[in-house]
Amino acid sequence: MNIQVKRYNSKFKSEWDDFNEKANNSTFLFKRDFIEYHGSKIVDFSLMIFANNHLVALLPANLEDEVTVTSHSGLTYGGFVVLEDVKLNLYLIIFKSALKFLNEKNIILLNYKAIPIFYTSLHTQEEEYALFLVKAKNYRTDTSLTIKYPNTIPFQTRRLRSIKKSKKYNLVIKEDNNFKLFWKNILTPRLDEKYDKKPTHTLKEIEYLASKFPNNIKQFNIVKDNEIVAGCTIFETSLVAHAQYISSNTIGRKLGAIDKLFQFLILDKFKDKYFFDFGICNENDGYVINHGLLDWKEGFGGRTFVNKFYSIRTSNFQLLNNTIKKNQ
Repeated sequence: MNIQVKRYNSKFKSEWDDFNEKANNSTFLFKRDFIEYHGSKIVDFSLMIFANNHLVALLPANLEDEVTVTSHSGLTYGGFVVLEDVKLNLYLIIFKSALKFLNEKNIILLNYKAIPIFYTSLHTQEEEYALFLVKAKNYRTDTSLTIKYPNTIPFQTRRLRSIKKSKKYNLVIKEDNNFKLFWKNILTPRLDEKYDKKPTHTLKEIEYLASKFPNNIKQFNIVKDNEIVAGCTIFETSLVAHAQYISSNTIGRKLGAIDKLFQFLILDKFKDKYFFDFGICNENDGYVINHGLLDWKEGFGGRTFVNKFYSIRTSNFQLLNNTIKKNQ
């Protein structure tokens, strides 16, 4: 088998995006327009792996420093993007070839964000086995609170009481993609007040991404008397509805606005998905749990899946030699 590894450049854009559409673990975050929204702030080091001149895998990645590549600093997750007909032996060849290529480019470490299993259509674990073989170091694990349809867990009593209370106040849910209203009036002030942080995406960035991916990035605002009191930004894939941003102001919290909104999102709007993902509840590389956030997400029936982060020495490509079938 003739394996070639090529570093991505813009002439491959259509081929990259077309392959991503067909992949077992495809998400719109791996489209080039999403990967590249950071512009020159991130130096792209994405790889394309070919077998007998046919594209068999993608690795979204960027240069972290002179000797480190990350898959991917600007994305929630990374890892190899493959078709569902890639079996274990070919997967190991892909993994080995990418590591060997990086090693020959004087890259010492590959930081690897494994894609959460609920984003994959087959739920197979070739990746986990390959990581074991190359002695990948699991340096961070986040808990991702997720609902698996149709096996939803009944809402917690406190959540039901809050939803019942919210019905008194004539709250209106609007899917209007008014990101500016949510960013400026709710999300940014709340993050600044409570955490002294800013949203990962600026208003300009989220508006740009929503214009590129209108079927995937959606804004749900909840208003009272024509004033926004809460909202949620959803990143939607074919399998998963992911709550990227969740926030409310003081009035919204008093009225139970977020609980009303999530009852609608979980039981109505996205009930036909395979998963509803609330996102993580961690700080300090997974070693600290925000128990208030955890309790709230579990109160809607969210249960723990994990997002794993690994560090791999590229020289460890040699560890795969004895496992891969000979003459491949």
